[in-house]
Amino acid sequence: MRQAALILALMCLVGCSAVSKRDPVGDADLPRYRHPGGATVTLITVLSTRDGSGVHSALIVNGDQRVIFDPAGSLSHVSLAERGDVIYGANPAIVDSYIDYHTRNTHDTVAQTRDVADAVATDLLARVMQHGPVMQSFCAQSVSALLRSTAGFEGIRATLFPKTLMERFSAQPGLRKVRFSQPEDSDQRTDFYAWTGQKPKFNIE
Repeated sequence: MRQAALILALMCLVGCSAVSKRDPVGDADLPRYRHPGGATVTLITVLSTRDGSGVHSALIVNGDQRVIFDPAGSLSHVSLAERGDVIYGANPAIVDSYIDYHTRNTHDTVAQTRDVADAVATDLLARVMQHGPVMQSFCAQSVSALLRSTAGFEGIRATLFPKTLMERFSAQPGLRKVRFSQPEDSDQRTDFYAWTGQKPKFNIE
């Protein structure tokens, strides 16, 4: 069901070292999407396929709505609704586009998902949306600080390193983990998908 897909050439490098060039979006223009099922928190980690090092951390939070907290990230597109470092309306096509952008022959993407109580997701969503833009190279630090202040995640110590954060997050109970690879993808472009109710290409559940 990809007839509606728009091919977007994205020339920025993967990782949280890129400068974000985003226009603020007004509250009235922010879309809302809540993914079916219970409340969840997903840690996204981008890993180098060359040496296994972590190059980026992000959070996908699903509560009364689903958003992607992409601190100091480089994904940008005219159809994305972004404020600060938060991508709103994170329907399956937006999540597919996000993961597809980061996953290529030079980088894999790992999604670690944990079910949480509705109140936990509501609290984390509020703090994510109030956080504001993150400085370059501080993606893992900002994500780990948010998690450390979240009920059930207090044992996650602050770190500047995405892979370290991934390893600490792996100690969470009831965790579901999936690793996405696209070894045939050798460029820095992504398919930017329009949502037509399709099943996700990259299922983080």
